[in-house]
Amino acid sequence: MKVEVHIWDWPLRLFHWLLVIAVVGAYATGKLGGNLTDWHARFGSLILGLLVFRLIWGFIGTTHARFTSFFPTFSRLVEYVKGEWQGVGHNPAGAIAIIALLAVLSVLTVTGLFANDDIAFEGPLFHAIDKELSDKLSGWHIFAVNILLGLVAVHVTAVVLYQRLKKTNLVGAMLTGKKQLPRSLAPSPIKPVGPFRFVITLLIAVTVVWGVWSGGFVEYLAPLASFQSASANPKS
Repeated sequence: MKVEVHIWDWPLRLFHWLLVIAVVGAYATGKLGGNLTDWHARFGSLILGLLVFRLIWGFIGTTHARFTSFFPTFSRLVEYVKGEWQGVGHNPAGAIAIIALLAVLSVLTVTGLFANDDIAFEGPLFHAIDKELSDKLSGWHIFAVNILLGLVAVHVTAVVLYQRLKKTNLVGAMLTGKKQLPRSLAPSPIKPVGPFRFVITLLIAVTVVWGVWSGGFVEYLAPLASFQSASANPKS
């Protein structure tokens, strides 16, 4: 017999759907370009803030939002391959997909901060490095987009297969936070999210985004540009 259990907290679910909106928005505006380039940067900033939030929430959030609860360790992977894994949150295969998506999005976000398009766009940290390195990072940024598209395709396919083959509604679970589980596996209900942890995490994420766009980080990274210039033009 299965019971419905509350697994995922609302900050995690809010992060998930805001990230979906931000990624779709960043991709669409990046492809269209032109007057939408500024919006591409805005969506990229939202992704940056969301990634910082998720990183912190992965350590201080509720049980199943924490990385330790679903990190795909070797033993968990072996159990999953053998069909012996019994968990309540993300399974090891799903955990690998999540980590890969977060890693690629991090690469996209960081490279975008230093990127340029040789026309009108310059990332907020463009002046912290030299043009040659910025061009390289711009190329990596474009390459990472293709990897992201592949991962998104795999993720969507897995969601559809789970719905059709296992009758598991992953979309609904990420909307409500609830999941159908055998009674024997049902954990204790998660405790409500305290406002202090959420507010602190949100403030840190907002501060990072503000620091990037206010130019504060450029000042700290300025020595990097000087070092690059010195390395590129050594004294004879």
